Amino acid sequence: AERKAESPCSSNSSRSPLQQPSELPPPKPYPRRLSLPPFALTTAALGEETLASSASSSSDSDTGGASPPPRKKHRASAAEGVGEPGASAGLSAALVLALAASPSDTRTASAAAFLTRSSNLVSSMQSNGAGQSQNQDQSQGQGQDPAALPCLSAAQNGESSSAAGAHSNGLLSGASNGAGAPSSGSGSELGSLKKKKRLSQAEEDVIRLIGQHLHGLGLNQTVDLLMQESGCRLEHPSATKFRNHVMEGEWDKAENDLSELKALMHSPNAIVRMKFLLLQQKYLEYLEDGKVLEALQVLRGELTPLKYNTDRIHVLSGYLMCSHAEDLRAKAEWEGKGVSSRSRLLDKLQTYLPPSVMLPPRRLHTLLRQAVELQRDRCLYHNTKLDNSLDSVSLLLDHVCSRKQFPCYTQQILTEHCNEVWFCKFSNDGTKLATGSKDTTVIVWQVDPVSAEPVQLTPPYHTPVVLLLKNPPGSGFIDQYPAPLNLPVLAQAGCVSGAAGLLDTTQDTHQLKLWRTLEGHAYGVSYLAWSPDDTYLIACGPDDCSELWLWNVQTGELRTKMSQSHEDSLTSVAWNPDGKRFVTGGQRGQFYQCDLDGNLLDSWEGVRVQCLWCLGDGRTVLASDTHQRIRGYNFEDLTDRNIVQEDHPIMSFTVSRNGRLALLNVATQGVHLWDLQDRVLVRKYQGVTQGFYTIHSCFGGHNEDFIASGSEDHKVYIWHKRSELPIAELTGHTRTVNCVSWNPSVPSLMASASDDGTVRIWGPAPFLDTQEVDGYNENCSSMDS
Repeated sequence: AERKAESPCSSNSSRSPLQQPSELPPPKPYPRRLSLPPFALTTAALGEETLASSASSSSDSDTGGASPPPRKKHRASAAEGVGEPGASAGLSAALVLALAASPSDTRTASAAAFLTRSSNLVSSMQSNGAGQSQNQDQSQGQGQDPAALPCLSAAQNGESSSAAGAHSNGLLSGASNGAGAPSSGSGSELGSLKKKKRLSQAEEDVIRLIGQHLHGLGLNQTVDLLMQESGCRLEHPSATKFRNHVMEGEWDKAENDLSELKALMHSPNAIVRMKFLLLQQKYLEYLEDGKVLEALQVLRGELTPLKYNTDRIHVLSGYLMCSHAEDLRAKAEWEGKGVSSRSRLLDKLQTYLPPSVMLPPRRLHTLLRQAVELQRDRCLYHNTKLDNSLDSVSLLLDHVCSRKQFPCYTQQILTEHCNEVWFCKFSNDGTKLATGSKDTTVIVWQVDPVSAEPVQLTPPYHTPVVLLLKNPPGSGFIDQYPAPLNLPVLAQAGCVSGAAGLLDTTQDTHQLKLWRTLEGHAYGVSYLAWSPDDTYLIACGPDDCSELWLWNVQTGELRTKMSQSHEDSLTSVAWNPDGKRFVTGGQRGQFYQCDLDGNLLDSWEGVRVQCLWCLGDGRTVLASDTHQRIRGYNFEDLTDRNIVQEDHPIMSFTVSRNGRLALLNVATQGVHLWDLQDRVLVRKYQGVTQGFYTIHSCFGGHNEDFIASGSEDHKVYIWHKRSELPIAELTGHTRTVNCVSWNPSVPSLMASASDDGTVRIWGPAPFLDTQEVDGYNENCSSMDS
């Protein structure tokens, strides 16, 4: 033990003590008991683990390991270790080693002296730092044995002083180059490691956004703590002072604050606008308080000299005639003096200040709302009403819409027509559906919402099953209710699977009922058009039909049967937005504007019309002709202009509600989307099979974000307006799908008409998303009746 304690410190020679046996002192008897103070024993116990490491390093040195580095290097290591978690343990171990190496008759005195010097050394290092403590150690420890310092360094680091390693707190030691050389910047390196990480600009912005949001919630103490701990500031001090003066109504001080903010602003004209808003609030508050003379002085002496927004100044002067405060607030559309109006004023003022000076109002809320809107826009199946409020969504989850919520599933099959169905169209209010067929009839269907009816299936089955019936018998789901109800029959009907089938009642369900049949169209019905108020319905025939029928849907009476000439071909029609006129035409060169009695108002000769549409301005009529184009015709000034030019025949087209986009079915090409305002082709949709049959497509869904079209391959295709590839292919028809109509009021309801003589009603999946129903394995890409 004495050799282990003395060998690292007894000689400056680079040779190991085992290589100098003649210089070793004679062994001394091991004392039975050490007379140490209680605190020394406690300190020694705390350093027991460090002692073991020190003894191990000394043992390595005894067996021929690397010799200890020079004493100055140990001094540097010892100085660097002070103040770290391992420093106390290192000093305790050095104390015990020194006591063990001292003669038995002087151990108590040596312990006291060494403890005193060690305490002074630690205090000096902790108060002055690692770099200064090295100098103080040389001045205060003149009589101290310099051999103790390498032991301090070795015990403190928990390993041999000749090895480069890490301190017990994980920081790199001063001699980290592996050669035992002292680090010249050890003190500064330690200080820099203890400094807080410098925040990036993005991190500072996030902290400021959080602080602004918390401030809006009234958590001001939390904001102060956040800014203090992060080292950021919520806004510029001048902006804070300006905010306080505005909210307290100290208008003169707020005006003075503008001079300080002027140097921080990018636009010098913004100061004039901000001052105008301040004086306007000041003027209104004077009027509300009945201080008419003061308000007049603000109007004449402060607002007018700004020479800004004179029209508004004239309006403000009229408020002087208000007899009472309620009249003033009503005419000025102002909330009155108080926190609410001043907060609104501050929001307007903030828009003129750079965000580095003062954040825009509710900036975090704005960013979150934009993120939610972006996720909704990117969701291919989002088909519900847009709600910009964050209260309606969860910020903890990404926005996801299920495909099963989309109208991809057959809800009803209408088979009342006895021949090909050429056209279908929902009314403008979505309560009715009109279908026209080659069988010379028009059928008007009533769209009725259906509520769910719970039915409990009880034993003999061990697990009760709740079947939620959303359609009555005969609707396509359940043909009969056997008594008693049993699962095999229901499973065969496609309603339940095993003992866990649930029909989905979270989606709105509608059933169509035959409401009225309109007969007498000798050539069949190939086109239908509802009047803007859904009172009238016009029916047109195929190419060889020269007649047009105008029906009163409410009474079922034929109001007008129009035919100008047997040579005509009236195959298309469109209502004027006023509901009192309509235009009609065909491919034989007829293009008429008529009233409700069929009287001819205007005509345009030589236009072979394929399809028609009236724009919302009430003057312009769009017509596709045989020259593969769409032209705009104005019946008031008799002018026309070219809008769309295609390379192939335009079989049909429809226009969005806002009149901006047109959806074209082009022969052999498919479905094209055009921007009518910019007159550019926006997108070509893929997948559909389009030959020379007339197929009618449509916009649909909330905000008309979706497009649907029939196809000659017996399918219905649905695209998102921004995606060229279809998001759903609906199968079930057995012949060409001629027309698709999307309900304008019920975004989850769609109808398709086909040459197979049926009309299919499409809606969301009938089963809950959480249930995998084996007995009803219908999906969007493989549909069966």
